Amino acid sequence: MSIILKAENISKQYRLGLVGTGTISDDLKRWWAGMRGKEDPFLTVGEVNDRSTKADSSYVWAIKDINFEVQQGEVLGIIGKNGAGKSTLLKILSRVTAPTTGEIKTKGRIASLLEVGTGFHPELTGLENIYLNGAILGMSKAEIRAKEDEIIAFSGCERYVDTPVKRYSSGMRVRLAFAVAAFLEPDILVIDEVLAVGDAEFQKKAIGKMQDISRGDGRTVLFVSHNMAAVKSLCTRAIVLEHGRTVFEGNADDCVDFYLNTSNEVAAGAKLNLRDRTDRLGSGTFKFTEVNLFNENNIPVNHCLSGEYLRIEMTYDTTKDFEASKFIFAFAFFDIHDNMITGLSSIESGLRINELKTEGKITWDIPKLLLREGHYFLKVHSSYNTAEPEDYLDVVEKACEIHVLPGDFWNTSTINRKGSDMILPSKVY
Repeated sequence: MSIILKAENISKQYRLGLVGTGTISDDLKRWWAGMRGKEDPFLTVGEVNDRSTKADSSYVWAIKDINFEVQQGEVLGIIGKNGAGKSTLLKILSRVTAPTTGEIKTKGRIASLLEVGTGFHPELTGLENIYLNGAILGMSKAEIRAKEDEIIAFSGCERYVDTPVKRYSSGMRVRLAFAVAAFLEPDILVIDEVLAVGDAEFQKKAIGKMQDISRGDGRTVLFVSHNMAAVKSLCTRAIVLEHGRTVFEGNADDCVDFYLNTSNEVAAGAKLNLRDRTDRLGSGTFKFTEVNLFNENNIPVNHCLSGEYLRIEMTYDTTKDFEASKFIFAFAFFDIHDNMITGLSSIESGLRINELKTEGKITWDIPKLLLREGHYFLKVHSSYNTAEPEDYLDVVEKACEIHVLPGDFWNTSTINRKGSDMILPSKVY
């Protein structure tokens, strides 16, 4: 496959607060440097784009030294926190704004969906905006007319196609804009989170269409989203941005794992030392010391997608010899309201360990996590002989926490809904 887009040392600098440099003398310095073909003297200053810290400089680098290549037919995901520079990068790639330094090399036409209603004239009807957007993309009137019926049918806006766009809801605008961009066959389709405005039905259609565009038609898609399940299912490769810089690049699964593991949304993290916890029940002759969570690549995690593999490792030590056959262990997931959602016990499942050493690990493999999106806490339990309180060895509430993200549990390109409860896999006969 040939390279269809190449970004070389792309950077974008903004001045905070005011337009220009702020003083006439500095404006003259910038103008004089430009007249002599010299570099802007103010490019040597500027801070990292960290929105959470107070600025000491009047300049900020929204993105800095971004380099990547995209092959024809590839779907590239661009992920990162709010303010990481994703939208700025896409605006530069779409020629909406120019980079401060660096160069973008592309082949073919680019269609962009950067914001709801971008490129639509509110006073024109939906049909008129189809032709307007097609013309902006460089399509002839005959080419647009040939795709007109498909665009309208896909958007689901047949009834309102002769109504001015200013009367459309945000979801209707996104539907029509996506249909125009997808069916007018650009070589590169750039999409920035706007699909989140659409309903579940439309998101499923849109993701399916993007897969058809890349796999069937061999066209390229650049996709920005906070929906990690959509990134995993759609993208072949991804880059992770943080404070305007590329911090990770690789296949989609690895990038999503990296992004989730470096997120600060869950404070405690996946590895929590329990050795010094005093809020526990039991005799104390057996003690859980750590609880670790791992994904299918054996990487420690504090986030997991609904329906994905999860491994729970409970590290322990003991000061007493126990008969392994009488040892009972369990875990349970609780939501933020302390409601028990699900759990597993060695008594109920018939699981037994062969030997209980003075130090060791108890490992649970969960092939598909049956939890919807939400924040959950893990309770761990051990007892001897019975599960009654008088036989407790060690019981720790909130031993670990995990944030479950919505996922495509049934592999239907439909992301499951939110809610701290379980998903029930089923078959229909």
